Amino acid sequence: MSTAIDKPALCDQLGDELYEALMARRTVAPLTSRGLGLDLDDAYRIQQRMIQRRTDAGETVIGKKIGVTSKVVQNMLGVHQPDFGFLTNLMHYKSGEDMPIGKLLIQPRAEGEIAFVLKKGLSGPGVTEADVLEATDYVSPCFEIVDSRIENWKIKIQDTVSDNASCGLFVIGDAKVDPKTLDLPGVKMTVTKNGKPLSEGFGSAALGSPLTCVAWLANTLGEFGITLDAGDIVLSGSLVPLEPVVPGDVMSLHAEGIGECSVRFT
Repeated sequence: MSTAIDKPALCDQLGDELYEALMARRTVAPLTSRGLGLDLDDAYRIQQRMIQRRTDAGETVIGKKIGVTSKVVQNMLGVHQPDFGFLTNLMHYKSGEDMPIGKLLIQPRAEGEIAFVLKKGLSGPGVTEADVLEATDYVSPCFEIVDSRIENWKIKIQDTVSDNASCGLFVIGDAKVDPKTLDLPGVKMTVTKNGKPLSEGFGSAALGSPLTCVAWLANTLGEFGITLDAGDIVLSGSLVPLEPVVPGDVMSLHAEGIGECSVRFT
């Protein structure tokens, strides 16, 4: 006679497992490989447990992110829909600042993005691109350094959502630009690594427009009773392929009409 799974207790247990893996800088077997029947709602509950552990330890949530938005990243990871997660103060670095990935991350990959900083809250459902534009204080160039507690990045959507959208660290450039002055789908981003050209992409790579990404995020989080709030930093998804990085690497990007961002990995 089979025993029914206690999903709330299981989600707490898995959230604790991911938090402890984060702290110990080790990976765990994919959650979706364990025959637990996890759905996206379960993954969100696991994520919330992991975030609770981080805030209980003193971290502060300062924003949200959408990931896996571009076709090239979806194909690299084998995840064919966006994910979502929460940003904390300990993830945030300034442009040009050394980032100690050797001490903090496990299997990091860098991606170039456009960060939104909100002056008004957004609450789904029904948020439009025009609503996002009106709610945004400014946009800045950004590197997100994603990381996975799942071994060898063998993730499905439930794995990455559970693992807080594979959040690692992020760095935001100094430029602050009114998005109303930009053609966001047409913004061209060029990325260099160790002084050599690496990749380029356009704002349209992220679901057609970074505005569409932020609207999707607001509406998706709204299904869970979560809002985007005034002052939030929102990472809107990569415009370029993910790039593995190691201590000693230096990366920089230029987003046309927005500005520069750089980071040195230690």
